Amino acid sequence: MAATAFTRNYTDHSNDSGYQFEFHCDKCGNGYRSSFKTSTIGVAASLIKAAGSLFGGALHQVGAGADHVKDALRGEAWDSAFQEAVAELKPKFHQCTKCGQWVCPDVCWNEERGLCEGCAPKLAEHAAAIQAQVAVEQVWEKARKSDQTAGLDVNKPQQAACTSCGTSLPPNAKFCVGCGKPVGAAAKKFCGECGSELPANAKFCAGCGAKAG
Repeated sequence: MAATAFTRNYTDHSNDSGYQFEFHCDKCGNGYRSSFKTSTIGVAASLIKAAGSLFGGALHQVGAGADHVKDALRGEAWDSAFQEAVAELKPKFHQCTKCGQWVCPDVCWNEERGLCEGCAPKLAEHAAAIQAQVAVEQVWEKARKSDQTAGLDVNKPQQAACTSCGTSLPPNAKFCVGCGKPVGAAAKKFCGECGSELPANAKFCAGCGAKAG
């Protein structure tokens, strides 16, 4: 049998019932599967083994022997099936004369240049991608030049969450949207015994040691 030349990028889906191969584009990985070719030896072995499992005895021994016959002929049968798969699917790919890769014609082939897109990129695709990237960069520039902090008084202490209920607060909030309690200075806690100001997370008063209420 003559040597079979085709892409190295393939997957063997063959099993005991027959042979099938999937050839992939060297660039994007997309591919095609060959038609399934039934293995007559594999089918015969399966039938004999099935009969042996029902009746046992000599038939079971024949079934085991069929596996050895199938293994002995698997190499030649596989080669033949692979050659047929190559003949079936090779026309669905183009080989780049510059880099040698086999690529799919729909996505990775530049018909105008007669080369794969890796060697001869499609200018329209690259132009569209570059335009989109530049647009993103311009949005960043516009955002930097625009005031994104309107309404935020940076001279006033800001509070991210309510100290009473933990609800997130918008900038410059005077009251909590979750519990309605005042935010900032009005929300400070004081000791019920000595009147000392208490930190938000204080459990005891630093002035008199009384338990914070």
